[in-house]
Amino acid sequence: MKIAIIGTGNLGKSIAKGLITNNAITSLYLTKRNIEGLAEFEGYTNVHLTTDNLLAVQKSDIIIFAVQPAHFEGILKMIKPYLTEKHVLISTITGFLIPQIEQEIGEDKFIIRAMPNTAIAVGKSMTCLCSNTQGEKRIQIAEAIFNRLGHSLSIPESQMQAATVVCASGIAFWMRLIRATTQAAIQLGFDAKEAQELAMFTSEGAANLLITNGNHPEEEIDRVTTPKGCTIEGLNEMEHKGLSSSLIQGMVASFNKINNIKKEQI
Repeated sequence: MKIAIIGTGNLGKSIAKGLITNNAITSLYLTKRNIEGLAEFEGYTNVHLTTDNLLAVQKSDIIIFAVQPAHFEGILKMIKPYLTEKHVLISTITGFLIPQIEQEIGEDKFIIRAMPNTAIAVGKSMTCLCSNTQGEKRIQIAEAIFNRLGHSLSIPESQMQAATVVCASGIAFWMRLIRATTQAAIQLGFDAKEAQELAMFTSEGAANLLITNGNHPEEEIDRVTTPKGCTIEGLNEMEHKGLSSSLIQGMVASFNKINNIKKEQI
């Protein structure tokens, strides 16, 4: 694949690392105003560093945008004359909707939005994808890219706000749960390093059980709960204190906030 990343900041770098590590490129153009910030990519075969967005577009078939929202509209206007029927455009810019992109470059272009989370830096992102009507014909390309960087799911654009809460903000929610587990482990007698190790790898194991077995969480819970046992005792105490309801209410509050922000911007 001939890929360009326009605006190679932290997210762009993470995507680039994943593409290079997984040998997913024929060529890769990385653009940045100050390419000294891309020194770590020097020396890689078929990886080109440049300040020239137009050059990157002309040399590539797949364009991934990872710029600041304020700069995106101007970049779209600049590259529009150089876009051809081969180009697939993938935007990672939060809040910039597909109709806004179509307004700048036309409805006939293959347009895809991607919303990865920060776990993309370690190849474990949950990335949500949506597209315009034309982009549906090329959505498999975006899936191929982001499945190399974790897991992807195609959804309607109307669900992207909710997905931001579940997947992007969700990283913070899970970190807080892991932190609480760590604190409990310290109280139970482990030192801080051991406690975090226990919390991290137990949470990883729980997620992988569901991913590998395809079970509902309650099925896995049933495997470790016994009548009058310590697990059910702990679970019931957590639920009495509102564990599930607090998490649900927090995510709904986050969703309401993101919608209010959007209304204020309008």
